[in-house]
Amino acid sequence: MKTRLLYGAVQEDLSHVEQVFESLKHADYGPLGDMLDVVLSGGGKLLRPALALLSGRFGRYDLGLLVPLAASVELLHTATLVHDDVIDQASTRRGRPTVNSAFHNSTTVMLGDYLFAHAADQVVKTDNLRVVRLFSDTLMIMAKGEIRQDLTAYDSRQTIRDYLQRIGGKTASLFATACEGGAIVSGQPDEWTQAFRDYGYNFGMAFQVVDDILDFTGDPAAMGKPVGSDLMQGTLTLPSLLLMDRSPKSNPVQKYFARPSRERLAEAVQATLDSGVIEESYELARDFSRRANDALDVLPDLEDRQTLRDLTDYILERRS
Repeated sequence: MKTRLLYGAVQEDLSHVEQVFESLKHADYGPLGDMLDVVLSGGGKLLRPALALLSGRFGRYDLGLLVPLAASVELLHTATLVHDDVIDQASTRRGRPTVNSAFHNSTTVMLGDYLFAHAADQVVKTDNLRVVRLFSDTLMIMAKGEIRQDLTAYDSRQTIRDYLQRIGGKTASLFATACEGGAIVSGQPDEWTQAFRDYGYNFGMAFQVVDDILDFTGDPAAMGKPVGSDLMQGTLTLPSLLLMDRSPKSNPVQKYFARPSRERLAEAVQATLDSGVIEESYELARDFSRRANDALDVLPDLEDRQTLRDLTDYILERRS
């Protein structure tokens, strides 16, 4: 199923967010415009902007304020992906060539910085100091999560608690900001605003856990990356951590980290698939999904609330 079909009443309004991206591509320096065209023309799901708009529908739905918020969230997300591709030395993302595969890494890093700046420019257009502060706090939290991941690469001493802290920072925090920001910009009461923050955070946690599961179970063609990509980068995710808990003294993941090779990677992936930890990981994702949906109970029983719940259910079923 195409994800955008699940966006309900905001499906058409996302075109305004896409118009913001189109305007950015027309940079006054040709090579910059070419790079922006690569990163902003990927046909992404626009999940975070959709959540920002859906959250705003429970208050004063002003697209003049909500579209800049939604655009800022997606630009921030895109900027982090650009930097990730440099760090990971990735040549493709979702089956498309990355910017750093065609330009120097230094140029690509500066492109990420350029996107961060435009994300900040968009969030200022909300004319809401509280949202601007939320945006800056989120950027710091995300950066801390990325630093945590980078400094613990190939470190088998990590715990599940470490993992949850990491994905809470690098992934769930931005989902929380998209939803909380939508509530703030649309002038909703504090109780609803907190509910949207809780929804977004737990949604993001479920999303990332499923993403990490798909790194073992997904179709490489659909995912746009090979199976076991996280392990290749030295990143321990929930399935591999659960596997290590079952065999703490000796297991294929530790063996791969000790001396990486294609054969050892294949053994680690297969052991993960055969061990039952995939279903255990899905159970945690379902728990976060339930928490997200429970957070919406304080909101009016509108069609938009059901749309949000449908999206939460969808992320558990997605295959890419």
